[in-house]
Amino acid sequence: MTSSPLGGYLRGRRDQLAPEALGLPASGRRRVPGLRREEVAMLAGVSVDYYVRLEQGREVSPSPQVLDALGEVLRLDQDGREHLYRLAGLSPRPAAPAPVEEVDASLVELLLTWRDSPAIVFGRAYDVLAANPLGEALFGGFAVSRNLVRRTFLDPAARSFYPDWPDVAENTVAGLRLADGRTPGDPAIRALVDELRVKSPEFAALWERNDARGKRLTTKRFLHPDVGYLELRLHAFEVRGAPGQELVVYHATPGSPSAQALSLLGSVAATRAIG
Repeated sequence: MTSSPLGGYLRGRRDQLAPEALGLPASGRRRVPGLRREEVAMLAGVSVDYYVRLEQGREVSPSPQVLDALGEVLRLDQDGREHLYRLAGLSPRPAAPAPVEEVDASLVELLLTWRDSPAIVFGRAYDVLAANPLGEALFGGFAVSRNLVRRTFLDPAARSFYPDWPDVAENTVAGLRLADGRTPGDPAIRALVDELRVKSPEFAALWERNDARGKRLTTKRFLHPDVGYLELRLHAFEVRGAPGQELVVYHATPGSPSAQALSLLGSVAATRAIG
């Protein structure tokens, strides 16, 4: 009988994994379903005694290297791997980022159903990967850059577009710092940081502060060149199927001047698309 959540989880995953899934012979009489403890230990590169102690709860502090090996042997997906780390009292190691970020087609379909709310999906380095038509219209088609950090610090129009530019700049850098911590050494983030530290003194100063925080439910103000002042609620969601991607939806209070301005913006964008 196990005496720790970690041991119970290992035992449960071991019981559910067929030997043939790992290239092991399934012939012969087996007293337990799934893999034997000896097989898991051998494949993970640890001693049988050590693995037995893990399952029995007599060893509760495995190293990240051991957890990585066990996660590989037990064929854990990202959620299972994170759960394993947390049971061991450790923070999960970040998964290797995909070389090319793509937005799932079903999420793009969902964006298009929000006709009255601007919505965008951005990646780990704040590149806009997808947007619905109203999202494109709100940000002017991202004419200067489809990267939100570059737009904030390198587009001169950003300082009038965001009436609260100092707050936007501070929050943008804090979010990028958080993303950098989640995927240390990510080449896209490092290249962006290196570029902006040279090109923008404001970015460089904020980066040195080492603030790290994600987006929170808040109100954001815009001064749009086509429709004027907008005050929108911001809702941010992590995209579960694509670590590092975030969905942001902007919403105006029904019947408010901002809702009317969003409606006008949609009409302007539709007219331009036809023309």
